[in-house]
Amino acid sequence: MARKPLSRDNSAIVLIDHAIGFSNLIRSHTPEEHINGTVALAKIAKIFEMPLVVTNGYYGAPSGPLYPELAVILGDHPVISRSQGYDAFYDDHFSAAIEATGRRRLIMAGLQTDVCVAQTALTALDRGHEVYLVVDASAATSRESHDTAVLRLVQAGVIPVGWLAIGAELQCSWTEEATAPGFDKMIYEHLGPWSHQNGLLGDARKYAAK
Repeated sequence: MARKPLSRDNSAIVLIDHAIGFSNLIRSHTPEEHINGTVALAKIAKIFEMPLVVTNGYYGAPSGPLYPELAVILGDHPVISRSQGYDAFYDDHFSAAIEATGRRRLIMAGLQTDVCVAQTALTALDRGHEVYLVVDASAATSRESHDTAVLRLVQAGVIPVGWLAIGAELQCSWTEEATAPGFDKMIYEHLGPWSHQNGLLGDARKYAAK
C-alpha cells in the first residue's frame, strides 16, 4: 500500500499530561530535553495550523499544571482536565475533542510513556486511529520504562518518530513559503547543533568575503 505523508489536513497533535510535577520523576530524558521536544511539537501544531488536543490531570492533582514553557505557547488554547483514568479516552470530553478534529492520524506525546501515553495510544488504535508516538516529547521514570513502552506500542502498530521528523514531513520543502519562516525559526530555537552549524558557516562566509 502506498505511503501517504503526514499533512495538516490528515493529522492532529495530541499532548498528554505534560505537567510540572512529573518533571521531578522522569529519568528517561533530562527535564530540559523533554521540555524542548514538547514545546517544539506544540509550535509545530501552531505553525501548520493543525488540530491540537491538550489534556492534563484534574485541577489540584499532585502532578500540577502544565509546563510553564508549554503554557506560554498554548496561550488560551483549551486544556481538557480529566477527572479519571490514565487512559485519556476514559474522559468523554477528551474523546469528543479527538472526534471533533476529524482526523484519523494522531501524533501523540506525553507523560508517562508507559502509563497514560501507552494506554491512550492503545485505545486510539482500537478506535481505528493511526498513531504516531513522538518519542522525544514523551518520557518515563527510567530509560528502560520508556524504551519498553515504545517497543510495546510499536508491536501494537504505533509508529515512533521524533519532533523534527514530524515537522520536516509536514513542511515537505523549504520552498513552502507560507510555513518556512516559522519552521526555520523553530529549528533554530530547538535544535542547537543546527543553529550552531549555520552560525559557523555564516561567520566563515563573512571572513571569506573580506
